[in-house]
Amino acid sequence: MLRAYDDGNIFGEPYGEGPVRVVWLHGWCRRGRDFDKCASTLADRGVASVAFDLPGFGASPLPTVAGGARHYATLMVGPLRELAQDRLILVGHSFGGRIATVLAATHPELVAGVVLTGAPILRTSQSGPPPLRFRVIRALHRRGVIGEKRMEAARQRFGSTDYRNASGLLRDVLVANVNESYEDELARITAPVAMVWGELDTEVPVAVAQRAQQLIHSEHSLRVVNSVGHLLPREAPMELVIEVEKLLG
Repeated sequence: MLRAYDDGNIFGEPYGEGPVRVVWLHGWCRRGRDFDKCASTLADRGVASVAFDLPGFGASPLPTVAGGARHYATLMVGPLRELAQDRLILVGHSFGGRIATVLAATHPELVAGVVLTGAPILRTSQSGPPPLRFRVIRALHRRGVIGEKRMEAARQRFGSTDYRNASGLLRDVLVANVNESYEDELARITAPVAMVWGELDTEVPVAVAQRAQQLIHSEHSLRVVNSVGHLLPREAPMELVIEVEKLLG
């Protein structure tokens, strides 16, 4: 059953009894229930955890202002402090991995270890400016030459699937995330970092994790899971359980 945290600003699903030791942070347009198999397995083994619905997704209301993963990390500090009787293991998939990376760098007192999977923590070589035609339309829109209807048509034509599906504040959050990269945060992490990547992840290729390894100074590892894509928490949940249990000792 979902429980409210931070005075109802964030909701999460608790698993197991006793002190919470693991926190699950889901991907963009996903929900905490992506980790149901992982969390249930650990609960059966005596490890309590919470799978959050991040602000704007699932049961959690939108944040009051737009911001990227760095902003979302500040929103998660309160709920983590509510849970933490000791430092926590953070498991972050995709967007949630961005947030976990920032939290580990900025609040080491809360984080005992990090598990990342499919997390776009570094920009890829494919990242670049939007097509010229879109930039021209955007510039004309900003000057009031063309209207919102034509601007939205351009967004739908040239934007990514996530961008086309988002609207309002969530679209602004997405744009903020696309413009973030986390070299500085990766270098500042002091907790152990385990990266588990799907071999077939085309959204965030294994090369991103390999580059991230070169920036992490703390203990770290990378394991690639064959025949698995971007949604590793659903496709191969036991792979995350293995890494969490290693970090728990």
